[in-house]
Amino acid sequence: MTARVILLAGPSGSGKSHIAARSGLPVFRLDDFYKDADDPSLPLSAELGIPDWDDVGAWHHDRAVAALARLCAEGSVEVPTYDISLSRATGSSVFRCDGAAAIVAEGVFAPDIVGVCRDAGMLGDAVVLVRTPWKNFVRRLARDLAEHRKPPLTLWRRGRILMHQEQCVVDAAVAKGCRPVTAAELTKGMLSNDIT
Repeated sequence: MTARVILLAGPSGSGKSHIAARSGLPVFRLDDFYKDADDPSLPLSAELGIPDWDDVGAWHHDRAVAALARLCAEGSVEVPTYDISLSRATGSSVFRCDGAAAIVAEGVFAPDIVGVCRDAGMLGDAVVLVRTPWKNFVRRLARDLAEHRKPPLTLWRRGRILMHQEQCVVDAAVAKGCRPVTAAELTKGMLSNDIT
């Protein structure tokens, strides 16, 4: 095993990507394994009538796990490059561990692969980021508007729905094996110190 995986979960907009980048470890974007918008298996949101990007069915679970397994075993793997504003993969790149003993795999669906990563012997740790829901709403809306991810009204409506679901998201992650941690705890070096 070349490297182990630290799974970083949390509600959309909670700051996973920012904190992962500050860990000093290679960061593997689980969101790059989203399905394309024209995939017939993509689930739809009952409230909004659009693809439900927060349903695990919107994500290629098996491809993400296979990529992580190859990365941990061999030190590099080809991964898709997903453009959220276009809702599709636009290419690929090679992700490398660069000799790191651990990598951070971050994304909203990280809890859904805790068990399989543990069973495969590649799990180093699994944490879920816990932050104030209304602050996540503001951060998420600002990010999504700046990146033109979706039309503004859709972002506002989706954001309000997600804000009211956040505690359920955290509780589900804990039930699947993630430890709840605050942003302050993570920025003190917990991610980099757990494995290395």
